[in-house]
Amino acid sequence: MIADRVYADLKKAKGADKSFSEVIAEALEKSGNRRKTIADVLKHAGALKGYKEDEEAAKWLKDMWGRWNRRLDREMNKESF
Repeated sequence: MIADRVYADLKKAKGADKSFSEVIAEALEKSGNRRKTIADVLKHAGALKGYKEDEEAAKWLKDMWGRWNRRLDREMNKESF
């Protein structure tokens, strides 16, 4: 699944004369087959900022992390005498 904004960008790049596969293949060719490094990944950090799906995922993850921490605290308190 891709975000609606990404789909819209792909559709715009596609135009009337290309397929989605062609647009994706061209993008992959331009990126090359070089080995990815941490620097390559980090240059995209924050790229999804503002995407509704990204914000929802971050909120969910923060909530789940909080639940896990509260559960861990409860378990640790049970073991303390």
